[in-house]
Parts: sequence; C-alpha cells; structure tokens
Amino acid sequence: MTQEEVFKNLIAHAKEYGFIFPSSEIYDGLSAVYDYGQMGVEMKNNIKKYWWEAMVRLNDNIVGIDSSIFMHPRIWEASGHVGAFNDPLIDNKDSKKRYRADVLIEDYLAKLEEKMNKEVEKGKKKFGEAFNEEQFRATNPNVLRSKAKWDEVHGRMTEALNKNDLVELRQIIIDCEIACPISGTKNWTDVRQFNLMFSTQLGNISDEAGTIYLRPETAQGIFVNFLNVQKTGRMKIPFGIAQIGKAFRNEIVARQFIFRMREFEQMEMQFFVRPGDEMQWFAKWKQARLAWHKALGLGEEKYRFHDHEKLAHYANAATDIEFEFPFGFKELEGIHSRTNFDLSQHQKFSGRKMQYFDPETNESYVPYVIETSIGLDRTFLAILSTAYTEEKLEDGEERVVLKIPAAIAPVKMAVLPLIKKDGLPEKAHEIMNMLKIDFNCQYDEKDSIGKRYRRQDAIGTPFCITIDHDTLVDNCVTVRDRDTMKQERVPVGSLWTIMDKKVNVRELLKGLHEDTEI
Repeated sequence: MTQEEVFKNLIAHAKEYGFIFPSSEIYDGLSAVYDYGQMGVEMKNNIKKYWWEAMVRLNDNIVGIDSSIFMHPRIWEASGHVGAFNDPLIDNKDSKKRYRADVLIEDYLAKLEEKMNKEVEKGKKKFGEAFNEEQFRATNPNVLRSKAKWDEVHGRMTEALNKNDLVELRQIIIDCEIACPISGTKNWTDVRQFNLMFSTQLGNISDEAGTIYLRPETAQGIFVNFLNVQKTGRMKIPFGIAQIGKAFRNEIVARQFIFRMREFEQMEMQFFVRPGDEMQWFAKWKQARLAWHKALGLGEEKYRFHDHEKLAHYANAATDIEFEFPFGFKELEGIHSRTNFDLSQHQKFSGRKMQYFDPETNESYVPYVIETSIGLDRTFLAILSTAYTEEKLEDGEERVVLKIPAAIAPVKMAVLPLIKKDGLPEKAHEIMNMLKIDFNCQYDEKDSIGKRYRRQDAIGTPFCITIDHDTLVDNCVTVRDRDTMKQERVPVGSLWTIMDKKVNVRELLKGLHEDTEI
C-alpha cells in the first residue's frame, strides 16, 4: 500500500471515529476548513496542555496572554502584512486550477530526492552490509545526475524567491516540464502575487474606514502588548510571552487535509533578549524545541532542521523543524531571530516608545526577539499520521490502531465489565467513578470483549481495564496495553497510581525540565 493510500485511509478513519469532520458537511462543506470532533478536541487540548506547560510552567521567565483576533488595521501596516504578505500563484489554463509556484517547484525537487533515495535503496540491497551510503551518493552516476539537477533548480528557485522574480519562477516550471496534477498539461499562466489576509468590516460602516483584518498570525498581539506584560509582570530581559490562538489566511492552494487550512491554530512564543545576544538564544531555542518534539516518541529520524535560504524581511536567522508526513518532509515549527523589527515598527507607526530600560546595563533599547511558532493542527496531523497503524496479528486477524502517545491520547483508559450481569457492571462503575475525576475514561459494556478492545484501539485508548468475576473476589483488574496487547493483573487499590504514571503529561514534562529549561 502506498503512502498516498494510507493517508486516504487515515482521513477516512479520522472522520469515522470522531477526530475530524469536514466543516459544514451537510451543506457540501467548505474547502480547507475542518471541525474537530469529540475525539479530536480532546487530543487537541492535550497537545495544547503539553506545549503550554512545557513553555510557561517550566520556564520562570515566560508568561502567557490571549490577545484578540480583531486588531487595529495599522498593526498590519506596521508588520508589513498589508504590503508584502503574498504568495506567488500560477494557474493551469486547462484545469483552471491555481497553485503556488514555489510549491510546484518544491514538489519537483522532492521527486528528485525520492529518485535518489530509490537508487540508494537498490544499492543497499545489492551490497548488503558492505554498503557505504556516503560513498555511493558521491560516485553513483544516477544519483549524481539527479543531485546536479536538484542543486541547479533549488539554486534558481532560491534566487528567484529572494529577488521576487515572478518571471523566473514561471520559467523554472517551464524548464522542468512541470505538469498540472489535474489536467496533465503544461499550459501555465504568468505568476502573480496574491495577498493572504481576510478583510471584514468593523461596526456598521461598509467603507474603507471600517476595514479591519482577521489576524494572519498571533505574534503581533504579543508585540503590541510587550510593555503591558513587561510592566505589570515586572519582567526582566530575557523573558518570553506565549500565546495559543486562531489565525486566518486566505490560502488559495489549501491542501493535504489539515496541513494547510484557512482557519488554523498557532502556538507561539516571542522571547525578548538584549541586542547582540540573539544568536546564542536562537541556538538554545532550536535545541529546546526539537527536544519537545522528540519527547513525544514519534521517532527521532522523523525530524530535521531546514535553514532558510530566503530570510523574511524581519529576520537575521531562521530555521524550520521539518517532520516526515506521509507526503514528505514539511515544516512543522519555525524558529526565527526577528531582530528588533516588530517593536521598532510599532514604535514608529504608533508613536509610542517600545523600549526597555535595562537596570544591569543602565540603558534603554528596543529588544531583539527570538520566535518559536508551531502549528497546532500540523502537530495534530504529525501525531495522528505516525500513530495510524494497520496491523496483521499472529492469529491472522487485522486491526487498525492509533498508537498515540499516552499523554496526548483523547481517552486515557476504557473500563470494561466482562459481561453485563453478576455484579460486574456495578463494580466497573465504582472503578470508573474513581478514575474519571482525573482521567478521561470511557465505559463500554456492549458486544464481546474482543470487539470492545478493537473499538478502543481505533481511537487510540492506551489502556483497557477489564472487570471479571475474579475481581469480585481478589479486587484485582486486568489492564491491557494497546500497543503490545499484553495483559497484567493489577490491584484496584494501586490502579490510580499506576495509570497516573503511564498517562499523565507530567511524565513528558519531567524529562524536558531536566534537559531544556531556559
């Protein structure tokens, strides 16, 4: 089964089991807009909790805010979004479909990478243990041809993006003979820029005076509240401000399920530092954020850093943490050194000083900023796509299981009486009542125990607790592990403590606290 087929199965599974629904589905839906169902919202909240507590609770010098979605339109002029928040778009004349020109080229480059990797895999099979991948990549003619083409196209694209050369972007698409995935033709329009902000009216005046924008990022709400937080919290540099919130971008090329949406959620932190100290903090935050991701246990090989060749107008350093999604390595989180651009711009446009008086150096300055910005929906997709597993068991049966990290799983445990009589349901409810105050649990007594296990596997429940006739005698229950399917007999009196250690986000945070405290 191809990765594309598995991804389609995952999307269907997410809907069938209450994780993600197409928005407004009974009215035929809205493109690239999704609703999180009863399982999805629990999992989403668990990811938020993990991020928030790792960022705010574990760091004494980071606090949180919740700024409004509607903001003064001058903010977006100051930030550069009104004049420069654009995507280079190109249309195929035959399919009438619109694409981002840079994404078409990136997909072409990904195919070249895939071609090189296939050659490497052939070499591994041919030479076995004697295989030297580095030497193979440096000498194999097929790999070298693909690498030379990759370097050429990547260099041209990087230069074109840096120069905002739309003509050259189109020429690269023509020269690489990139075809429209829908029509299969290469009949392309010119490349044009398209602003991504949604506009609306504030109040009852429908003219330009009342035009405001839905925020395209959450960072500016932090910047305009910099002094409010610093003064009321008596914060000393270096310190950070964190926020989780919705952002909106009118993505013309929204695709790949919840990877790229028009309404999405960001988890951002802006860390204010002395000018000149920004690069050491940039390096620290790169490692701290990567450690946060790796602690989830999705596989260290699934992450990599990708340094930006084209820097945003506000940055002097930028890198992405990329994750290997079913459709390849894509951006999951960005770490940026934003210099003092944002605060300086708001100082200029508002006429208010955005400076910090440093008692240690006895001087005032506009702080520099290190930003960490992660997509909540993309993190959700990274976890879900890695967790989705189709297994063939030893007895020949098959199961679909979501191997979601226990701290992130929407339901932590299921309480299952073996049968619906003989006092087992009553005992099961007693145990359920003991656990549900602290853990999200499900009670299920319908169908055979095997079918119930499969239902819980499908929603990613880490542990099933079965109450049988012996429970009434020895006050012990059987705990089944989702991933291994092994069963263990546990005293009811120890159950809460055992489960708490296995499913509490605290266990993830402990390791981070030791290694990544800023």
